[in-house]
Amino acid sequence: MIGWCNEMTSMSKDATVAEVEANASAPAGVSSSRKGAKGGKRNKHDASEVSKDRKIASNGSLAPWLFLLPAMVVVIVFFIIPFFNTLRLSFTNATLLNPGHFIGLDNFRKMFEDDHVKTALLNSSLYVVCIVPCMVFFPLILAALVSGKGKIMGFFRTSFYMPVVVSTVIVGLIWTNLLDDRGLINSIFKSFHWITKSIPFLTDRWLLLFSAMIVTIWTGLGYYMVIYLSALANVDPSLYEAAELDGCGPISRFFHVTMPGVRSTMVLIMLLSSIAAFRVFNEVYVLTGGTAGVGGQDMTMSILIKREGTGLQARTGYTGAISMLMFVILGTLIAIEYIIQRKADKDA
Repeated sequence: MIGWCNEMTSMSKDATVAEVEANASAPAGVSSSRKGAKGGKRNKHDASEVSKDRKIASNGSLAPWLFLLPAMVVVIVFFIIPFFNTLRLSFTNATLLNPGHFIGLDNFRKMFEDDHVKTALLNSSLYVVCIVPCMVFFPLILAALVSGKGKIMGFFRTSFYMPVVVSTVIVGLIWTNLLDDRGLINSIFKSFHWITKSIPFLTDRWLLLFSAMIVTIWTGLGYYMVIYLSALANVDPSLYEAAELDGCGPISRFFHVTMPGVRSTMVLIMLLSSIAAFRVFNEVYVLTGGTAGVGGQDMTMSILIKREGTGLQARTGYTGAISMLMFVILGTLIAIEYIIQRKADKDA
């Protein structure tokens, strides 16, 4: 048995040696053809893989545009096309029932001579000057106070945010009942004998405008507070610890750690609040019942556009000119605050 196994082993070795010698003695063309056949199969496989990769890449480059398509359609249909249509109308004498014709810059000349436009510009500009500092600093103070952990802090954050989600109608009813001649504030003042005559919060020009500002601040504090809370979460806690070791109190830490840490967010909120303040509509409209005050003295740019651009007597061409003026002013505000932000970033 052992002899038979040794014989089989020697035969397999001889066959292997013979195969190696045959390959060595084979012509060059035969060996190259074999290699070529193997290489051809490999090239075909690589080509198929490349084609598959190209198909995946082409599909991948198309997929983001498919996701963006609905948003792009909305922007084009509801923003870009109306903008250019408003620009076209500003150079015509069009009305609601009349397409009008080209009149050049007549609408802009009339606009700068219109007392209603001057009043609206004054009120909207005053709104920006008074509202923006409050919206930049008050929400930051609130965010610093409620940024801690715990259920009580969560309760305060929710409470401060509640006015943001309350509808404009409810806000108007609340503040009208508070500020009316027979409202809660005047009743309390009279009960303490601090006044003998009701304070005309809703009839005096300047009191009405400042009352609307208070409503704007009340409804906007929670919104900007949430933005500041997200910014405060990115401030390094070790900075507060180092300041505390150096003997800085809470106020000093607020001015030297908190405010520098959220500087870019402050510029962002300055931009957002400036645009919102100049475009103010709801607060003044609700408190005045749509009249914009006695004789329209509390008219803002948005209310003026609504008054001139709606109704059967709507002057759509003239309204387009007012809208273009508002667009230029807001664009200038955005450009100025963008320059301020760039400068702050470079200084940082």
